[in-house]
Amino acid sequence: MIRFGQVYKRYPGGHEALQDVSFDIAKGEMVYLTGHSGAGKSTLLKLVAAIERPTSGSVLINGQNIRSIKREAIPALRRNIGLIFQDHKLLFDRNAFDNVMLPLQISGFDHREAAKRVRAALDKVGLLTREKANPIALSGGEQQRLCIARAIVTRPDILLADEPTGNLDAEYSSEILNIFKSFHQVGVTLLISTHDQSVLQRFPVRALHLDHGMLQQGSTT
Repeated sequence: MIRFGQVYKRYPGGHEALQDVSFDIAKGEMVYLTGHSGAGKSTLLKLVAAIERPTSGSVLINGQNIRSIKREAIPALRRNIGLIFQDHKLLFDRNAFDNVMLPLQISGFDHREAAKRVRAALDKVGLLTREKANPIALSGGEQQRLCIARAIVTRPDILLADEPTGNLDAEYSSEILNIFKSFHQVGVTLLISTHDQSVLQRFPVRALHLDHGMLQQGSTT
């Protein structure tokens, strides 16, 4: 499902965000990505989503090599990947329903089928009754759940989350984690970046630990 082979990512100016990173994540597996701020977690997630490309090495997503994938093939790849960003990236001039609808509009879904999917996604995260609310009227936890609904509305095989509980209190963090657990139980592959130790303790799964761009020995077991 996800395979990194001796991946390096070097940015202009010489900064090496990732160095010799290799690991496999199986279909349906849930894995945490841990490490200090600046360790390379966000860069790694961007490589999985083909937002960035590796400087060297191979990143295989469902057998497709991100380093050599053609630009026109990237949208099809991303339709199978749900992204939950650290800074939400919500559209504040659109209500919750329209925010979740956007990926389906871009993909050209029939409006009636798309509306059903949007309401199912909002219901899954407990926001169906808030579909007409603008993001500014939602709490931090509700905004994060709205991001999750937008990420899952296309029913992706892979879900990537960048510090999804970073700015939430313990109660909201538990809600978000339970949502992820429900996706894991139905076979979605999850890679979740986090520095929240309470998350690791509440639902312990395999963790990949980055330190200054390098995957630490033993972190994949």
